[in-house]
Amino acid sequence: MAEIQEKADSGKGGKKRAKKMSVHLDMTPMVDLAFLLLTFFMLTTTFSKPQTMEINMPVKPDSEEDQSPLKASNAFTIILGDDDKVYYYYGLVEDKPELNTTDYSANGIRKVLISPRIKSNDKMVVLIKPMDVSRYKNVVDILDEMKITDTKKYALVDINDADKELVASKTGG
Repeated sequence: MAEIQEKADSGKGGKKRAKKMSVHLDMTPMVDLAFLLLTFFMLTTTFSKPQTMEINMPVKPDSEEDQSPLKASNAFTIILGDDDKVYYYYGLVEDKPELNTTDYSANGIRKVLISPRIKSNDKMVVLIKPMDVSRYKNVVDILDEMKITDTKKYALVDINDADKELVASKTGG
């Protein structure tokens, strides 16, 4: 609470002056209230949880004999290029496939991923190959598309020289 204290007269002669009043303000109740409010809001606030996507990684086989080769009819390759371009082809690069270009929109790669050619084949494996010029955002976007389209089998694979040459022949560079 606030209280007013009067100063006593010094007893010296001379003019009589008006008494000076000093104000003493007790800050304890206000500090208590501030800490109570701070504690209340800290305890009632829900903290934002980080948004993560769970990726199940396969167990690495003991030898190369345990790996089964991927058939061309069960392969679909997505190459992440620069300037947010997405290149894709059906089959394996050894078969000289036709390279197509799209983007990350709902009418782009998502439409391709939900097409009957991919969804009807239970053994279809989507191979994702980011180029050196692609951005990290592109990898996150394509993994989001895999989750949105409910694609069960996909793998992040290093891009090889044959894929780079295929993209270079498509782009003219």
